Amino acid sequence: MDYELIFFFFAIAFLYSSVGFGGGSSYLAILSLYSFEYRLLRSIALVCNLIVVSGGTYLFAKQGHIKWKKTLPLVLVSVPLAFLGARIPFQEKMFFMLLGATLVLAGIVMLLEDYLRKLSVKQAADDKKEKPLVNGVIGGSIGLLAGSVGIGGGIFLSPLLHIMHWDKAKTIAGTASFFILINSASGLAGQLSEGNLTFDFKMILCLGLSVLVGGQLGSRLSVFKLSQKRVKILTALLVLFAGGRLLLKYLV
Repeated sequence: MDYELIFFFFAIAFLYSSVGFGGGSSYLAILSLYSFEYRLLRSIALVCNLIVVSGGTYLFAKQGHIKWKKTLPLVLVSVPLAFLGARIPFQEKMFFMLLGATLVLAGIVMLLEDYLRKLSVKQAADDKKEKPLVNGVIGGSIGLLAGSVGIGGGIFLSPLLHIMHWDKAKTIAGTASFFILINSASGLAGQLSEGNLTFDFKMILCLGLSVLVGGQLGSRLSVFKLSQKRVKILTALLVLFAGGRLLLKYLV
Protein backbone atom coordinates (compact mmCIF):
# COMPACT_ATOMS: atom_id res chain seq x y z
CA MET A 1 0.00 0.00 0.00
CA ASP A 2 1.16 3.56 -0.71
CA TYR A 3 1.55 5.02 2.77
CA GLU A 4 0.98 8.61 1.69
CA LEU A 5 -2.66 7.56 1.42
CA ILE A 6 -2.77 7.39 5.21
CA PHE A 7 -1.79 11.07 5.43
CA PHE A 8 -4.21 12.10 2.68
CA PHE A 9 -7.10 10.27 4.34
CA PHE A 10 -6.29 11.76 7.75
CA ALA A 11 -6.28 15.29 6.26
CA ILE A 12 -9.52 14.70 4.34
CA ALA A 13 -11.28 13.25 7.38
CA PHE A 14 -10.20 16.19 9.52
CA LEU A 15 -11.25 18.77 6.91
CA TYR A 16 -14.58 17.23 5.99
CA SER A 17 -15.72 16.20 9.45
CA SER A 18 -15.20 19.79 10.63
CA VAL A 19 -18.16 20.79 8.42
CA GLY A 20 -20.26 17.67 9.03
CA PHE A 21 -19.13 15.64 5.98
CA GLY A 22 -17.62 12.17 5.78
CA GLY A 23 -15.16 12.83 2.95
CA GLY A 24 -16.31 10.05 0.63
CA SER A 25 -16.07 12.19 -2.50
CA SER A 26 -12.43 13.10 -1.85
CA TYR A 27 -11.50 9.57 -0.77
CA LEU A 28 -12.75 8.42 -4.16
CA ALA A 29 -10.91 11.21 -5.93
CA ILE A 30 -7.60 10.35 -4.23
CA LEU A 31 -8.01 6.60 -4.75
CA SER A 32 -8.80 7.13 -8.43
CA LEU A 33 -5.25 8.43 -8.91
CA TYR A 34 -3.93 4.96 -8.03
CA SER A 35 -4.29 1.69 -9.91
CA PHE A 36 -6.86 0.06 -7.61
CA GLU A 37 -9.78 -2.01 -8.88
CA TYR A 38 -12.57 0.54 -9.25
CA ARG A 39 -15.17 -1.41 -7.26
CA LEU A 40 -12.78 -1.40 -4.29
CA LEU A 41 -12.86 2.41 -4.30
CA ARG A 42 -16.53 2.61 -3.32
CA SER A 43 -16.24 0.15 -0.43
CA ILE A 44 -13.19 1.93 1.03
CA ALA A 45 -14.84 5.35 0.73
CA LEU A 46 -18.08 4.19 2.36
CA VAL A 47 -16.36 2.38 5.25
CA CYS A 48 -14.23 5.47 5.92
CA ASN A 49 -17.39 7.59 5.77
CA LEU A 50 -18.99 5.41 8.42
CA ILE A 51 -15.98 5.69 10.70
CA VAL A 52 -15.75 9.48 10.39
CA VAL A 53 -19.41 10.39 10.73
CA SER A 54 -20.21 7.88 13.49
CA GLY A 55 -18.25 9.97 15.95
CA GLY A 56 -19.48 13.22 14.44
CA THR A 57 -23.14 12.16 14.58
CA TYR A 58 -22.77 11.18 18.23
CA LEU A 59 -21.22 14.53 19.12
CA PHE A 60 -23.80 16.56 17.18
CA ALA A 61 -26.67 14.59 18.72
CA LYS A 62 -25.21 14.94 22.20
CA GLN A 63 -25.02 18.72 21.74
CA GLY A 64 -28.63 18.82 20.50
CA HIS A 65 -27.75 19.76 16.91
CA ILE A 66 -29.96 17.13 15.23
CA LYS A 67 -33.71 17.76 15.02
CA TRP A 68 -35.02 14.27 14.45
CA LYS A 69 -38.55 15.24 13.36
CA LYS A 70 -37.17 17.38 10.51
CA THR A 71 -34.43 14.90 9.63
CA LEU A 72 -36.53 11.72 9.32
CA PRO A 73 -38.23 12.62 5.99
CA LEU A 74 -34.78 13.14 4.46
CA VAL A 75 -33.45 9.73 5.43
CA LEU A 76 -36.61 7.62 5.14
CA VAL A 77 -36.62 8.18 1.38
CA SER A 78 -32.86 8.36 0.83
CA VAL A 79 -31.99 5.03 2.45
CA PRO A 80 -33.88 2.69 0.05
CA LEU A 81 -32.79 4.76 -2.96
CA ALA A 82 -29.13 4.69 -1.85
CA PHE A 83 -29.49 0.91 -1.58
CA LEU A 84 -30.90 0.71 -5.13
CA GLY A 85 -28.26 3.09 -6.49
CA ALA A 86 -25.48 0.89 -5.10
CA ARG A 87 -26.90 -2.08 -7.02
CA ILE A 88 -26.56 -0.39 -10.44
CA PRO A 89 -23.86 -2.32 -12.39
CA PHE A 90 -21.65 0.45 -13.81
CA GLN A 91 -18.73 -0.26 -16.11
CA GLU A 92 -15.44 1.35 -15.04
CA LYS A 93 -15.48 4.22 -17.56
CA MET A 94 -19.11 5.08 -16.87
CA PHE A 95 -18.51 4.99 -13.11
CA PHE A 96 -15.61 7.44 -13.28
CA MET A 97 -17.46 9.75 -15.66
CA LEU A 98 -20.43 9.84 -13.26
CA LEU A 99 -18.11 10.40 -10.31
CA GLY A 100 -16.30 13.23 -12.11
CA ALA A 101 -19.57 14.94 -13.03
CA THR A 102 -20.82 14.50 -9.46
CA LEU A 103 -17.71 16.13 -8.00
CA VAL A 104 -17.83 19.06 -10.41
CA LEU A 105 -21.51 19.65 -9.65
CA ALA A 106 -20.86 19.46 -5.90
CA GLY A 107 -18.03 21.97 -6.13
CA ILE A 108 -20.14 24.43 -8.13
CA VAL A 109 -23.04 24.16 -5.66
CA MET A 110 -20.70 24.81 -2.73
CA LEU A 111 -19.02 27.81 -4.37
CA LEU A 112 -22.37 29.37 -5.28
CA GLU A 113 -23.96 28.56 -1.93
CA ASP A 114 -23.61 32.04 -0.36
CA TYR A 115 -24.91 33.78 -3.49
CA LEU A 116 -27.90 31.44 -3.82
CA ARG A 117 -28.62 31.74 -0.13
CA LYS A 118 -28.93 35.52 -0.43
CA LEU A 119 -31.34 35.14 -3.34
CA SER A 120 -33.54 32.85 -1.27
CA VAL A 121 -33.69 34.99 1.89
CA LYS A 122 -37.04 36.63 1.13
CA GLN A 123 -38.76 33.37 0.22
CA ALA A 124 -37.43 31.71 3.37
CA ALA A 125 -38.67 34.61 5.50
CA ASP A 126 -42.15 34.37 3.94
CA ASP A 127 -42.50 30.61 4.33
CA LYS A 128 -41.56 29.07 7.68
CA LYS A 129 -43.64 25.89 7.33
CA GLU A 130 -41.92 22.54 7.47
CA LYS A 131 -42.28 20.57 4.24
CA PRO A 132 -41.77 16.81 4.79
CA LEU A 133 -42.58 16.05 1.14
CA VAL A 134 -39.92 18.47 -0.12
CA ASN A 135 -37.43 17.02 2.36
CA GLY A 136 -38.25 13.53 1.13
CA VAL A 137 -37.69 14.46 -2.52
CA ILE A 138 -34.37 16.12 -1.69
CA GLY A 139 -33.20 13.21 0.44
CA GLY A 140 -34.28 10.59 -2.10
CA SER A 141 -32.62 12.30 -5.07
CA ILE A 142 -29.33 12.72 -3.23
CA GLY A 143 -29.54 9.20 -1.81
CA LEU A 144 -29.86 7.64 -5.27
CA LEU A 145 -26.85 9.57 -6.57
CA ALA A 146 -24.83 8.85 -3.43
CA GLY A 147 -25.48 5.11 -3.63
CA SER A 148 -24.53 5.06 -7.30
CA VAL A 149 -21.08 6.64 -6.90
CA GLY A 150 -20.24 5.49 -3.35
CA ILE A 151 -20.53 8.66 -1.26
CA GLY A 152 -22.75 9.61 1.66
CA GLY A 153 -24.37 12.59 -0.04
CA GLY A 154 -23.67 15.23 2.58
CA ILE A 155 -21.60 17.28 0.15
CA PHE A 156 -24.87 17.97 -1.73
CA LEU A 157 -27.27 17.98 1.19
CA SER A 158 -25.49 20.53 3.34
CA PRO A 159 -25.24 23.33 0.72
CA LEU A 160 -28.85 22.78 -0.37
CA LEU A 161 -30.12 23.00 3.20
CA HIS A 162 -28.12 26.19 3.74
CA ILE A 163 -29.57 27.70 0.55
CA MET A 164 -33.07 26.77 1.77
CA HIS A 165 -32.36 28.30 5.20
CA TRP A 166 -33.48 24.93 6.52
CA ASP A 167 -32.11 25.55 10.03
CA LYS A 168 -29.08 26.82 11.92
CA ALA A 169 -25.62 26.00 10.57
CA LYS A 170 -24.74 23.47 13.26
CA THR A 171 -28.12 21.76 12.96
CA ILE A 172 -27.50 21.38 9.23
CA ALA A 173 -24.01 20.00 9.91
CA GLY A 174 -25.43 17.48 12.37
CA THR A 175 -28.19 16.50 9.93
CA ALA A 176 -25.67 16.04 7.12
CA SER A 177 -23.49 13.89 9.37
CA PHE A 178 -26.40 11.57 10.23
CA PHE A 179 -27.52 11.53 6.56
CA ILE A 180 -24.05 10.40 5.48
CA LEU A 181 -23.92 7.74 8.19
CA ILE A 182 -27.17 6.05 7.28
CA ASN A 183 -26.75 6.34 3.50
CA SER A 184 -23.20 5.00 3.61
CA ALA A 185 -24.47 1.94 5.46
CA SER A 186 -27.29 1.55 2.94
CA GLY A 187 -24.85 1.87 0.03
CA LEU A 188 -22.60 -0.83 1.46
CA ALA A 189 -25.62 -3.09 1.96
CA GLY A 190 -26.67 -2.51 -1.65
CA GLN A 191 -23.21 -3.42 -2.95
CA LEU A 192 -23.17 -6.54 -0.78
CA SER A 193 -26.59 -7.69 -1.99
CA GLU A 194 -25.53 -7.28 -5.62
CA GLY A 195 -22.18 -9.03 -5.10
CA ASN A 196 -20.27 -5.83 -5.92
CA LEU A 197 -18.67 -5.37 -2.50
CA THR A 198 -14.88 -5.71 -2.73
CA PHE A 199 -12.65 -5.50 0.35
CA ASP A 200 -8.95 -5.19 1.09
CA PHE A 201 -8.91 -5.66 4.86
CA LYS A 202 -5.34 -4.47 5.43
CA MET A 203 -5.93 -1.26 3.48
CA ILE A 204 -9.27 -0.60 5.14
CA LEU A 205 -7.73 -1.15 8.59
CA CYS A 206 -4.88 1.32 7.96
CA LEU A 207 -7.03 3.95 6.31
CA GLY A 208 -9.82 3.40 8.83
CA LEU A 209 -7.53 4.17 11.76
CA SER A 210 -6.29 7.28 9.96
CA VAL A 211 -9.77 8.70 9.34
CA LEU A 212 -10.87 7.74 12.85
CA VAL A 213 -8.27 10.07 14.36
CA GLY A 214 -8.78 12.82 11.78
CA GLY A 215 -12.55 12.61 12.01
CA GLN A 216 -12.65 12.81 15.78
CA LEU A 217 -10.44 15.91 15.78
CA GLY A 218 -12.42 17.61 13.02
CA SER A 219 -15.82 16.81 14.56
CA ARG A 220 -14.85 18.30 17.91
CA LEU A 221 -13.59 21.50 16.31
CA SER A 222 -16.82 21.78 14.32
CA VAL A 223 -19.09 21.30 17.32
CA PHE A 224 -17.27 23.73 19.54
CA LYS A 225 -15.49 26.49 17.65
CA LEU A 226 -14.39 26.07 14.03
CA SER A 227 -15.53 28.65 11.45
CA GLN A 228 -16.80 26.88 8.34
CA LYS A 229 -16.55 29.43 5.50
CA ARG A 230 -12.94 28.86 4.49
CA VAL A 231 -13.22 25.13 4.98
CA LYS A 232 -16.15 25.04 2.53
CA ILE A 233 -14.22 27.02 -0.08
CA LEU A 234 -11.22 24.72 0.19
CA THR A 235 -13.47 21.68 -0.02
CA ALA A 236 -15.24 23.06 -3.11
CA LEU A 237 -11.94 23.73 -4.88
CA LEU A 238 -10.68 20.25 -4.01
CA VAL A 239 -13.69 18.41 -5.41
CA LEU A 240 -13.79 20.67 -8.51
CA PHE A 241 -10.16 19.83 -9.26
CA ALA A 242 -10.67 16.10 -8.71
CA GLY A 243 -13.89 15.99 -10.72
CA GLY A 244 -12.44 17.99 -13.59
CA ARG A 245 -9.42 15.72 -13.74
CA LEU A 246 -11.58 12.60 -13.94
CA LEU A 247 -13.74 14.05 -16.71
CA LEU A 248 -10.70 15.07 -18.74
CA LYS A 249 -9.17 11.62 -18.30
CA TYR A 250 -12.25 9.66 -19.37
CA LEU A 251 -13.84 12.02 -21.89
CA VAL A 252 -10.78 13.17 -23.86
